[in-house]
Amino acid sequence: MTTLEQMTEDFAFLDDWEDRMRYVMELGKALPDLPDEEKTAENKVKGCASQVWLSSHPHEGKDPVIDFSGDSDAHIVRGLVAIVLTAYSGKHASEIVAFDAIELFSRLGLIEHLSAQRANGLRSMIQRIREEAARRLI
Repeated sequence: MTTLEQMTEDFAFLDDWEDRMRYVMELGKALPDLPDEEKTAENKVKGCASQVWLSSHPHEGKDPVIDFSGDSDAHIVRGLVAIVLTAYSGKHASEIVAFDAIELFSRLGLIEHLSAQRANGLRSMIQRIREEAARRLI
């Protein structure tokens, strides 16, 4: 999987919106499929126009590392899921709570080009992940 640093560098080389969207879709294609048993109503993200599922896999501890997996039925949104997972998965809960992925999407030159529905869905994904991390902090 691509690291956040590598992804940021890749986006820096892409000048136009179409190239950025193609890259987002490539990231989505590389995202492992979420097993059907994790595509549950509980894992479905509310506030997304397309179907999005996020699943968390926390480790033990006062500030646990949390691994996330996710999927979407829409190509672009699946790519956005891949970026969100790259930003948050495998991090300590305290890091997840502190990290602003909306600022990341702004730096990548993506947030201003997303439709209102996609931007709302993105915010819903990020909020869900950060709330999950906050619940895991003891």
